[in-house]
Amino acid sequence: MRDDPVVTDLVTRARNGDKQAWDALVERYSPLIWSLCRRHRLRDADAEDVGQSVWLHLVDQLDKVRDPAALPGWLATTTRPECLRVLRAAREPLAAGYGLDAQILPDEQAGTAEQELLAAERHAALRGAFLALPPSGQRLIGLLLEDPPVPYAEISSWLGIPVGSIGPHHGRCLDKLRRDPAIAALINADSSAA
Repeated sequence: MRDDPVVTDLVTRARNGDKQAWDALVERYSPLIWSLCRRHRLRDADAEDVGQSVWLHLVDQLDKVRDPAALPGWLATTTRPECLRVLRAAREPLAAGYGLDAQILPDEQAGTAEQELLAAERHAALRGAFLALPPSGQRLIGLLLEDPPVPYAEISSWLGIPVGSIGPHHGRCLDKLRRDPAIAALINADSSAA
């Protein structure tokens, strides 16, 4: 999703002072930063500090980002050293001279960062497509995803639609999700990779 026009648009608008665009970037990529903090096993307070540092660093660098669509990679690359800095700071008082560095982190963490980035981008695309559905479609899909499953009779009562219309309405919602440009790009990418 490196050529995601939504990210490019959000970065461009955020550069121009659009607070809604900035908020959308933060909402879209906070899960990525949080997952990297979790991978480093940071406590919640430390993860929040890392997130704030990364976002503040982006504020300083936003005008210098040459490829806005590469922002997720930039965020991941910026988050890792911040996590290591916090881990080092936490360990220094306990064992002076035994700081944590990148050489002792397991290699599987480096291999999964790209997977986490892809998962965060997929999640953001799905959330965006879901929010583009009409509220009735969002409620229907939400009810159909409940665990344990909500009986169709209850869904019918809550949404005020006939039981026989639930399946077709659900199908139309799924079709709208598939037609969303970001979701369509993911589906095409997955098809090409298979």
